[in-house]
Amino acid sequence: MRQIFFDTETTGLNPESGDRVVDIGCVEMVNRQLTGRHLHFYLNPERDMPEEAFRVHGLSSEFLSDKPKFAEVVDELLEFMRGAELVIHNAAFDVGFINAELKRCRRAPLHECVDSVRDTLLMARDMFPGKANSLDALCRRLEVDNSNRGLHGAVKDAELLAEVYIRLTRGQDSLVIDDSATQSPGQGGDAEVAAIDFSAFDLPVILPTAQELAAHDKALADLDKASGGKRIWQVPAAAETAAAA
Repeated sequence: MRQIFFDTETTGLNPESGDRVVDIGCVEMVNRQLTGRHLHFYLNPERDMPEEAFRVHGLSSEFLSDKPKFAEVVDELLEFMRGAELVIHNAAFDVGFINAELKRCRRAPLHECVDSVRDTLLMARDMFPGKANSLDALCRRLEVDNSNRGLHGAVKDAELLAEVYIRLTRGQDSLVIDDSATQSPGQGGDAEVAAIDFSAFDLPVILPTAQELAAHDKALADLDKASGGKRIWQVPAAAETAAAA
């Protein structure tokens, strides 16, 4: 599976009002392993750089004045992304800007070039409801080192996003397990799995400490609060006692 971790920096928030892309970063991953291939462009936006945007990424009009225009790099960019799954944090923002740039070049929208787009912001909101889910917040929560991030930069943010994604998916290629993917073509019914005699193993049982139990209870309480008291995975202590009686 080929994935491209993708990020942009722009002159503002709205491509419809004339904001442009000034920085593009792509980082390649194949079968959950970074390949070392990446693509990076600084771009001349053909307009001024608002102070608010400059404070975010530090790219001045002077610095970008001799950089290529989007139309000059579009073929290389599309070829690098072709057929891959794009992984983007807050995908609607970046895809909206790239589609606006493609429209200016009279090119087809992005979805006609790539296989699919995965939004890690939506994934994070599902996994951590009620929590801050910016890229910085996820780096802190998932223990991804972003200490040298400083100003925003497309390649650096794409690299951080790749690390965040691996930890978000915890070794899976998808958050949804598709049983059919493990079956051979034409194979139906339940797959046969060899039985394992666990009696041959001496498995240690490590009981939690009082502090670990307290931390676990606090984590459950935080999740309960974030879900508005709708948790269904834990029976209240009183109900457990009654059931045992």
